[in-house]
Amino acid sequence: MMDSSAVNKGAANKGASLFKVALTAGAGATIEWYDFFVYGTAAALVFPKIFFAADLPPLVAQLAAFSTFAVGFIARPFGGIVFGHFGDLFGRKKALLVALLTMGLATTAIGFLPTYTSVGALSPLLLLALRFVQGIAVGGQ
Repeated sequence: MMDSSAVNKGAANKGASLFKVALTAGAGATIEWYDFFVYGTAAALVFPKIFFAADLPPLVAQLAAFSTFAVGFIARPFGGIVFGHFGDLFGRKKALLVALLTMGLATTAIGFLPTYTSVGALSPLLLLALRFVQGIAVGGQ
């Protein structure tokens, strides 16, 4: 016969484990929505002036900035595939940690990107590449 305290202890561990999973998922979702909000705002207000040529018509520059926003969404399924594979190999916690770290590093790198006036067309290309990395990281979460 099983001790009732062992049953209660198992239920408590399961509850604590579920809480940790919910907390981790909430942190990932918070980071994702923060990125969505901040990047969308920057793409609307700042990126057309900073990362694209000044002689572009404003509408074209705005559409180009929003196109970089879309790249992150296109990359998400690839992130799910890549991080799903590595999660199976090395564990889901490690994969999540790498995805969150990748997201943070890519976001920080976007903050340090040179402007169009300093490096020309390399600036929007670097922005696209980092946005793709962000999309992969979010897909991995």
